[in-house]
Amino acid sequence: MTTLQRVSAVKEALAYDKEACANKIGREKCVAMYRDMIRVREFDNKIAEIMVKGIVIVQHSTRGEEGSQIGALSCLEDHDYVMPYHRGWGWTLGKGMDAGRVLAELMCRNNGYSFGRAGSQLGDYKLRVMGRPGIQGAHVPIASGVGLSIKLRKTNDVVLCMNGNGASNTGNFYEAINMAGIWKAPVVFLVANNLYEIYERYEATTAVEDVALRALAANMPGYIVDGNDPIMVHTVVSEAVDNARKGLGPALVESKTYRHEGHMSGDTHAQDGTYRPIDEMNAWFERDPVPALGQDLLDFGMAGQADLERIHEDALAEMDEAEKYAMSGRLCTKEELLRWNYM
Repeated sequence: MTTLQRVSAVKEALAYDKEACANKIGREKCVAMYRDMIRVREFDNKIAEIMVKGIVIVQHSTRGEEGSQIGALSCLEDHDYVMPYHRGWGWTLGKGMDAGRVLAELMCRNNGYSFGRAGSQLGDYKLRVMGRPGIQGAHVPIASGVGLSIKLRKTNDVVLCMNGNGASNTGNFYEAINMAGIWKAPVVFLVANNLYEIYERYEATTAVEDVALRALAANMPGYIVDGNDPIMVHTVVSEAVDNARKGLGPALVESKTYRHEGHMSGDTHAQDGTYRPIDEMNAWFERDPVPALGQDLLDFGMAGQADLERIHEDALAEMDEAEKYAMSGRLCTKEELLRWNYM
């Protein structure tokens, strides 16, 4: 299990009392995090159901990483920006996007966010969710640019830039965090380190022990958190967001987590031990962040079992309605696909 650490000249362990931090966050926010994590989990399940029916969806499952995504997103205000990445849909539901319209877009239906023409590369500029990129790491410089824009406009916004450990090995990542450090841009870089870069182990592709160590080269604080503990994620990201909003500059938070499914829906060897040891998978599955937060809410007196069951029932109903809405749309015609394209 990852302890809370701050990276400076060395990795320094920080005190962390989960119950005290949960009480500081407050019951309402903690329950909201659990609700959104359940919604994201059931959204993934709904996608799996739909794909069994033969409908093609580009899917990089969120399962196992909900605590990292929702824990961070819960720190933002409505006016803050999210620069999303390829892994899952926590950033859509966690920032307020409608499950039905997201699902419709993933199915390339005309009632989706981009009228079915963006597919998985979707966003919602009204909610300040910037479009998801199609190239790993390509969005990180955009996040730094948005941060610079905030400084020039003198607004009180923050950018949460999300990416995986693989994208942190791209040149774009190095250049972007360096520029954000120079500009003291209000950007929080959240790196979800799920130990694999598609099929390769982290150690086989990355020279440093922890991605957070790269914060040193960009002159920004770096933190290592347990991504399966959304209370810890929220505690650290909230501080980083507050500091960025105060003009103190960016931060890099590495969230140690694990994807339960394969890299994407076409990964047929995700669970058979071909490239991930069975014992490793089982150990991480036992640390599933969704039931873990539910147990925390029970232990801390923030919710009862009936409350958790009601949240789950509501999420199931919401995703059934999302499927009905998405299926009510249709695929775009050739003419519609070409509309608004510049040749």
